[in-house]
Parts: sequence; C-alpha cells; structure tokens
Amino acid sequence: MLFLKLNNILVKNFSFKLFSGKMSSDFANVRAHYRDPSEVFDVKDLVSKDPIKQFDAWFQLARQNPGIKEPNAMCLSTASLEGKPSSRMVLLKDFSQNGFTFFTNYTSKKGQELEKNPMASLCFYWDVMSRQIRIDGRVVKIDREKSIEYFSKRPLNSRISAYISDQSKVIKDKQYLIDLQQQAVKDFEPTKNVPTPENWGGYLVVPEEIEFWQGNDIRLHDRIRFRKLKEGENLDEFAIKGENGWIIERLAP
Repeated sequence: MLFLKLNNILVKNFSFKLFSGKMSSDFANVRAHYRDPSEVFDVKDLVSKDPIKQFDAWFQLARQNPGIKEPNAMCLSTASLEGKPSSRMVLLKDFSQNGFTFFTNYTSKKGQELEKNPMASLCFYWDVMSRQIRIDGRVVKIDREKSIEYFSKRPLNSRISAYISDQSKVIKDKQYLIDLQQQAVKDFEPTKNVPTPENWGGYLVVPEEIEFWQGNDIRLHDRIRFRKLKEGENLDEFAIKGENGWIIERLAP
C-alpha cells in the first residue's frame, strides 16, 4: 500500500507502476533541419523597430510560401482563473496597430476562460521557414457591428455551423449535429440570410509582448523580443528603444 499526499490530503490505497522502459529510439532521434547557422536574425535585420510592421513582413513572406497551407493559423492559449492552461488552433482574421483579431463562440471553453481571465498567448509556427512568432497580451471583445459584418461575409456552411453549434458542450452524437445542419440548410438556403448568433463574435488580442524566433541547425536559435516598459521601469543596458513605446531585447535560446 502506498500513501500519496496531494494538496495536503492523504490518499490511501494508491498504487501505480513506474514506467521503466526505454524511450523509443525512433522518436527520441527525430530531428528537424532548421536554417544554416550563417543565417542570423539580429536586431539589424529587423525591417522596423515596430513589432507590428515586423510581423507584417514575416507574415507576408509566409503567405507567399507555397509550402504553408494556412499562414494565418495560430495556436491560441488561454487559462482558467486557477491557472490551468488550454490551447487550440484558430485563424487570424485581421491585425493592426491595435492588435490581432480572431472570431469564435463566446460561450466556448476559450470564451469562458477569457471572460474570467482576459489574457492570452498566440503562437504562429511556420516550419518551412524555421520561424515562429509568439504574442502575449490582454484580450477584449471587438465591436458587435464588426462581428456582424464579418459573419455576413463567411461562406453559408460556415455561418450555419456557427449558428447551430453550441461549441464545447457535450452532445449525444454526430447525427445530432447533422440533423441540425440539414434543417438549418432548409431554413436558410432560400435567402442565405443566417443571423449572427448573440454568443458569437470577435476578440482582439492587444499585445504586450511579441517575440520573433528563427531556428538554426546548431540550436543557437535567434530570439528578438519586443515588449512594453513596465510602469517605473528604466531601459537597461541591453535593451534598445523601439518605436511606439516598445523596447527590443535579444533573448538566449
């Protein structure tokens, strides 16, 4: 018999078998090739000392790369009030000096977490370019009018799916969704006018920190971080003053 202490609670009759096997050699030896070490990405290589302009430069290169199917795909990470994180892939639909916009169901898991803890992290990863961009910031809902405008431009099937799906809720089976979808098609096909659900709309991630990462084969990856100075903080010796209130720092890989 083993006694396991979790959060100061003693749990009796807890037993388990320790994993003693060797790690799979095939899996452990998987290695990707990144850029040649001579292809350094440094502060002098920035197209701008404004991170939004730098993001645009890398994003446009990703859009032009035929090996990247969805350059606007990004991992969105949120967390509960207790600090339990969750992540999922969503699509970037707009960006500007104000921030980065995506759309979703407000009552989904991510929506509920953002309601209670309006902080998020975005990560774009473009493997064929050996580049990623991480964005951390506060999240706010966009104007309702803008959500309705975007919703109206979506393909009919996408609008119908958003209209019928109570995202993240437990359902009986797939047939339940199919039945709802088929009925909605009958209802909305003649006019193509699907109302924007009240619990659906856009979020804006207002960046507080943006990091640009470029990998190389010797694992001395390049990391250039833009962030806002904290209240009362002074510029340190390694930081570089950027544009629009940003500072620039190089991080160890």
